[in-house]
Amino acid sequence: MQNLRGVPALTLSTVLALSAPFAAAQTPAAYAVTDHIKIPDGGFDYASFDPALRRVYLSRTGGVTALEVDSGTVIGHLADVQHAHEVLPLNDGAQLLVTDSGSNSVRLIEARSGKLITDIPAGQKPDGAVLDPGSGLAVVMDGHGGDVTVIDPVAKAAVGRIAVGGTPEFAAADGAGRVYDNVEDQNRIAVIDVKARALVGAYPLKGCEGPTGLAYAGDAGVLIAACANGVAKVIRASDGADLATLAIGLGPDAVIYDPVRHLAFIPCGRDGVLEVIAVRSASDIAIVQRLKTLVGARTGAVDPQTGKVYLPTAHFVAPAPGVKPVATPGTYELLVVSPTGAS
Repeated sequence: MQNLRGVPALTLSTVLALSAPFAAAQTPAAYAVTDHIKIPDGGFDYASFDPALRRVYLSRTGGVTALEVDSGTVIGHLADVQHAHEVLPLNDGAQLLVTDSGSNSVRLIEARSGKLITDIPAGQKPDGAVLDPGSGLAVVMDGHGGDVTVIDPVAKAAVGRIAVGGTPEFAAADGAGRVYDNVEDQNRIAVIDVKARALVGAYPLKGCEGPTGLAYAGDAGVLIAACANGVAKVIRASDGADLATLAIGLGPDAVIYDPVRHLAFIPCGRDGVLEVIAVRSASDIAIVQRLKTLVGARTGAVDPQTGKVYLPTAHFVAPAPGVKPVATPGTYELLVVSPTGAS
């Protein structure tokens, strides 16, 4: 695999050169920052994309922000949530499931109006969430409880709880009844059978410290996990085989997968770079571009129709060595990262 740690953003010619051994596969486009969309000040966590309403949703400290991507309209405060983490579109975009660590609950919200439908009790500090397409159930990661809560959005109720241990983080579903979840403090991936309501396996992440972001690339049958120690792990989903270790920037949170272009994106907030990873097969996965973004850009979402990636961030300054950077008021924005030639 190409070790691109410390290498600046690649030009299109460099991307083409890196892709030369894979001539049989489509050459990925180069990416560039093409827009900066102002959003209200405030902390953020997960981002998601809804193809039905064509919106980017961003969880905020006190609610939900939405961007209507075709018009550029920003809905600064769509709904009240004490401390939102995941915004999961449901029912063809008509509803949103929002995890709220402030109330240890899951909120069901009308997407267009922002009106609260109901609150559903969850575990301690509900954080990430993912939809199991086959059953229609949502699986919510209880970050401080060592378990996950299974939610039936139709019944508007919690219908199960599964112990996974440790600190559950980002999750991904394979569409066939399995959910995979990074256990951040134990450097492993928990394997969950949604129908059986059971933990059925655990995949160790060798050489990975503090796994956060996770994505499932179904075309290659692999999981891609981002780790706090500057690597990404590629794991075969069927049996946990360790397939590759890629050097990435520091401060990653999400792994964003575009199934149309077979690309994974890892935004690394401490270094302010976006890793672009081509996924051609389980044995053919490589970083093809490192794009300079902004410090703080660590999570995001992709629009599969246009290929554009949306990264929330702000202008951060470090007041002193060893002190956590703070955002400058009035600088919060969504970076728009577009494939070459996209308008």
